[in-house]
Amino acid sequence: MTPNAALAATDVFAYADRQINKAAARLWPGAEVRLGQHTPSVTTYVRRLQVDGRPLFAKVSLLGLSLVSVLRGTAGDWATVRAAQAAYRGSPGTLLEREAKALAILGEEAGVLTCPVAGIRDGVLFTEPVAGPTLVDLLAKEPHRTGELMTRVLVELAGLQRPAVARVVDEVAIVERGIGSTFHRKFNGISGPTYLRKAGEKGEVLATVVGRLRRLRLTPAAGRRPVVYGDLKPDHAVFPDGPRGRPVFLDPGLARGRPQTDAAKLVSRTVLNLIASPPDRATADAVVSGAGTFADAMTADLGPDERATWIKHLVVLWLMDTTNILSTYLTSPPDLPLPEHADKITRQAKTVVSLLDRTTAHLIAGTDPRAVWRLALTDAAKAADR
Repeated sequence: MTPNAALAATDVFAYADRQINKAAARLWPGAEVRLGQHTPSVTTYVRRLQVDGRPLFAKVSLLGLSLVSVLRGTAGDWATVRAAQAAYRGSPGTLLEREAKALAILGEEAGVLTCPVAGIRDGVLFTEPVAGPTLVDLLAKEPHRTGELMTRVLVELAGLQRPAVARVVDEVAIVERGIGSTFHRKFNGISGPTYLRKAGEKGEVLATVVGRLRRLRLTPAAGRRPVVYGDLKPDHAVFPDGPRGRPVFLDPGLARGRPQTDAAKLVSRTVLNLIASPPDRATADAVVSGAGTFADAMTADLGPDERATWIKHLVVLWLMDTTNILSTYLTSPPDLPLPEHADKITRQAKTVVSLLDRTTAHLIAGTDPRAVWRLALTDAAKAADR
């Protein structure tokens, strides 16, 4: 089968800008709309804008797929994508429609502070910016509070388990952002090998890592799975009132998932940030030590065997998420602008792949998951010490 040709980012971005302008004109007739800076992303097209001087973010999702996938030609050529997008935009339950509903549910039913939705129209979601340091910023500034801050972020999301949220979450579930679903979609037995070959020289070791993670099948969760935030990156938690204030959450991936899902993404992206922008060794040690304290807090009420299982699931999901995002960055089309941290992570891909390789090897060997967790954190601190 002949692979689809890559799409030009300039064509896709120009199209998205036109959709933003049209949607804004329909939401706010007669208002002055001024497009601002493009915010690099590998998932959706995001752009700052002002509507009669009011600052907003606009987000466009193409077919509910990642920008990287669309630009690689996964959904067909540009004419095919445009035609499919016209139909997708008018269909019920689009990705951004679910995201808007999820933000409303989080605020109204779960008691979670979220970025305000300014409007959604014709497949474009408009949200208000939230000013303040993110969890990433706070961990860099106050690394010795890592355990406390991570735990507080999870505690803030306790309202996700309220019955009112559980009743409606399946209607708005954003399964596209799930760690496990993303991993299995990327690395299935049909297209996975082809995809990994696009990762260049790192693809061979990544293929070994993926093979191990596929063998480390997690036992099915007992009973009904809890509601998870789903895309809990450290930069999706903003602290407008500083570290002692309540966080405000961005870009939810609300769905049902394993209890370790949100903790795993926090750990995964925190470690990647350490490797991408390495601090001094004392700061790195404080952050990874705090991550250990965070896991202790999450498992404080579990017995030894339950804790070992919980930690194993945490580590496997951490490694899956890191594999997901690293492979996305490594296979990103050259004309797609990447976030600054993505460029840094790509330059340190060998270090990240080595961490994945060693940790999956320990898990496959049957090493106690609690020991694997400690070893992985130690390796993460070493990897950041360059």
